[in-house]
Amino acid sequence: MTTRVRFAPSPTGYLHIGSARTALFNYLYARHVGGKFLLRIEDTDIARSTEESTRSILDGLAWLELEHDEEIVFQSDNADKHRSAARKLLAEGKAYRDFTPKAEPTDQNVKEGIAERARANQGVKNMRDNPYRDLSANESDARAAAGEPFAIRLKVAEHGRTAFDDAVYGIQEREYADTEDLVLLRSDGHPLYNLAVVCDDIEMQITHVIRGQDHLTNTHKQILIYEALGVTPPTFAHLPLIMAPNKGKLSKRKHGEVVSMTTYRDAGFLAAAFRNFLALLGWSAGEEQEIYSLEELIQKFSLEGIHRSNAVFNFHESDPRKWTDDKAIWMNAEYIRTMPLEDLLPFVKPELKTAKLWREEYDDDERGWFERTIDLIRQRFFTLKDFSAQGRAYFSEDYDFDAAAVEKNLVKFPDLRSWLPELADRFEAEFEKQRYTEENIETVVKSFTEEKGTKLGVIMNGARTLLTGVAVGPSMLAVFETIGLEKTIMRLKSQVAWNAVA
Repeated sequence: MTTRVRFAPSPTGYLHIGSARTALFNYLYARHVGGKFLLRIEDTDIARSTEESTRSILDGLAWLELEHDEEIVFQSDNADKHRSAARKLLAEGKAYRDFTPKAEPTDQNVKEGIAERARANQGVKNMRDNPYRDLSANESDARAAAGEPFAIRLKVAEHGRTAFDDAVYGIQEREYADTEDLVLLRSDGHPLYNLAVVCDDIEMQITHVIRGQDHLTNTHKQILIYEALGVTPPTFAHLPLIMAPNKGKLSKRKHGEVVSMTTYRDAGFLAAAFRNFLALLGWSAGEEQEIYSLEELIQKFSLEGIHRSNAVFNFHESDPRKWTDDKAIWMNAEYIRTMPLEDLLPFVKPELKTAKLWREEYDDDERGWFERTIDLIRQRFFTLKDFSAQGRAYFSEDYDFDAAAVEKNLVKFPDLRSWLPELADRFEAEFEKQRYTEENIETVVKSFTEEKGTKLGVIMNGARTLLTGVAVGPSMLAVFETIGLEKTIMRLKSQVAWNAVA
């Protein structure tokens, strides 16, 4: 039988980091075993489900490149099938009508029955104390025919237990006595979650359900429904939770955008890097390697590699400037620094376009310069945003000066205010006679430094701040050459940075 897994989010908000990891693990497992990855939108919570949330979820999956194999299933479209299943169980005596009013019961017999059961149980909750559980079929039919509203509940046996062998956590058991008679249909005919999920998984022929550990209790309930419907349950694999730095539960309400996929996409993360990061939140291939291509993840992924202990998403709650996990930042930087240049350029282009730094010549006459520049400056960048922020000076004359860089590299050495324009004059004179290359630039700068009786670093760092606006970056000789002679001369003579601190 072909393995079939599904990711089944509720469209009540954005794609949460925990949900994204669940989708990824389902996708990797399906691809690893040659199966199918399906998508179901569980939109039965009409009051909270929105098209905007659905679009956000689909956008997040598209960004992570987790492509589903068949048409999307919308759970609300199957409501009639869910109701039909509940009525089938009712007709077979495996479920019953519960006529309990929503408000406090006024029927004296009902009230006395509940009170009597409570006394008999000596305060211990009895999951079978519903007074309508053993109502005769004739009386139940008659009350329903008379228009009395009712819910439909699954009749759970009083003795026995549910048990399944979880692919991550091993044998899981729960006594029937600890599970209430499950509501399958509300009195308004609305199917409840556990019934809808089971019916949909059966219809979609799901063979493996891979989802969060917080669904363990639901799994026991759903197994009862599978058994009542006479269907063998799928294999279950429950994933460890992803916790906040304080080991508390991640919350959309409390942690807001920190746990949203769109936050990382919009902050300049590469999908491949973040996907790699997500894969290692609760799974490992049992080796020291941490950087994996998608193909490598698919090849090495297994349910056996999923951890039992919870993962921690170490974002900085106390410092909004460091809102994400250090490892996620490190991994994104590794991808930016090491991925093939031809793979990186298509991501840099839209970033520069958004920042209004793109020129069509970068695709034409200046293609060579553009590629060399990106290859040079990417070594110290962490996100795609850095190309339009820290890298702005390479593409525009309208760039800011980092205050700390100005203080450290310029203000502390007031002689530079006259020396750097002098260096510009020296460049202008020298490079009429020779090529403007790193080797020749080094010779000119070293000679100038010796004449001034200062350290090479003083000249280089001061020039870096004037040319790029920042304190650190690639080799300064490469920066000189990349910025170009004309712009270098102009910027070394500029007083903009000096005037800003005057």
